[in-house]
Amino acid sequence: MSKLSRARSILADLIAFPTVSSDSNLEMMAYLADRLTSLGARTELFTDPSGHKANLFATIGPERSGGIVLSGHSDVVPAVAEDWASDPFEMDERDGRLYGRGACDMKGFIAAALATAPDYAARDLARPVHFAFTYDEEVGCLGARALVKELARREHRPAMAIIGEPTLMHLVEGHKGCCEYTTRFTGAAGHGSDPDRGVNAVEYAARYVARLLALRDELRARAPADSPFDPPWSTINVGRVEGGVAHNVIASHAQVEWETRPVRPEDGPFVTETMRRYAEERLLPAMRAVSPDAAIETEVVGEVEGLIPMEENEARRLVAELTGANGAEVVAFGTEAGLFQSLGMSAVVCGPGSIEQAHKPDEFVALDQLSACLGMLDRLGDRLEAA
Repeated sequence: MSKLSRARSILADLIAFPTVSSDSNLEMMAYLADRLTSLGARTELFTDPSGHKANLFATIGPERSGGIVLSGHSDVVPAVAEDWASDPFEMDERDGRLYGRGACDMKGFIAAALATAPDYAARDLARPVHFAFTYDEEVGCLGARALVKELARREHRPAMAIIGEPTLMHLVEGHKGCCEYTTRFTGAAGHGSDPDRGVNAVEYAARYVARLLALRDELRARAPADSPFDPPWSTINVGRVEGGVAHNVIASHAQVEWETRPVRPEDGPFVTETMRRYAEERLLPAMRAVSPDAAIETEVVGEVEGLIPMEENEARRLVAELTGANGAEVVAFGTEAGLFQSLGMSAVVCGPGSIEQAHKPDEFVALDQLSACLGMLDRLGDRLEAA
């Protein structure tokens, strides 16, 4: 069986695991662990507090620092079958493309890594290769955050990470952070004919949203002069607002779901601290003057570090040599790369498929993209052996 055929077969198996972020990924992780263990890899599964999700960390090669991580997330976004030309959780091959939920984001890369693993196991590696497969990237990079904490406690740490998000095999050296929050407002219900006798949670949520939107101008003014991003400043988006039950009822509850994408690490705390002070100093006193039980609480859904472009980046240099790329770019979408960078590792994003296909019906990865990824990973084996 050719390596491409092996990758195609593995990808079909992976797509068949419906690892939507709201569901368990344990069956897929057991499948990956079994394949790697059979090759002699040292495999570890780390479950989340619920016991329904797991990270997998596996190593082929010597037990030493300086290894290279091949990183991918196991979870996928939901798929509405009626919107697809084929079953989203059954791989379909048409016109040189492999269709299925997660085909490019990002089970294609995981399949390529697994298809190459037997070659790594057969080599006398001087430098270890690690396989890091995580849960819940799509909902805040929760698994990668837990994995990085585990790696930070270890004597032997990897030196670099290749994150295989879909980039059409282009090199990505930077992206903004992504911080997601849900702010909940508790007011006091009453009859709509006398608004002053209650605390309208929807009205206070609206004031909160207005302050978030005003922060956009402040973030524009803070944009670094040499920012490589488009737009060059940190952004704020309000994704969802809900609350109330009827036209004539003072709303007792409301919530705002929002995010900020910092271009530099300090912009995240600037936004959250500004909003904390606004809630505590401006909104809550007015709410509690009517109802002492009124409250505003913000839940951190996920705070993911950006990938900061670095002048010296060993991972970027290595992958450029492996792919023949002449340069690297920055992108708008987020990945787990910044978490690995926060551990002191160099990191680069490079994987098969296009981000334009991710999160859409009829998601696919082209066979030529999968083949290009396999070529990169093959050449990586030469470097691991010669290191």
